[in-house]
Amino acid sequence: MEVQYYGTGKRKSSTARVFLFPGKGSIRVNRHTLADYFKTEPDRQTVRTPLLLTESLEKFDVYINVEGGGHSGQAGAIRLGISRALLQYNNELRIRLKRAGFLTRDPRVKERKKYGQKGARKRFQFSKR
Repeated sequence: MEVQYYGTGKRKSSTARVFLFPGKGSIRVNRHTLADYFKTEPDRQTVRTPLLLTESLEKFDVYINVEGGGHSGQAGAIRLGISRALLQYNNELRIRLKRAGFLTRDPRVKERKKYGQKGARKRFQFSKR
């Protein structure tokens, strides 16, 4: 059986399941290449950073299933998932990943709409008379 490492990442309303296999460095997101799935360079860079930081971009093939949210949230979820999978591979990478902030789940989520109001923070205009 082939060796694989697994990590789950979440951000906003996105969830990513990340699998690392020993390989040549290909990254597949929902059966698409990284360039096909993420159209903007900052999102592609966000996905690659944990691999670049740990110098393991050429060591692994990365297979990712991601759902929910938008492209930015998905990229953040993938980054966390890759970081967690790298920890399964080698726990000594923890210091580098922790210092870069890649092991912390970003807790910011959309604030709920309040009853009797227009949105989370927006209010109806107040009229004194």
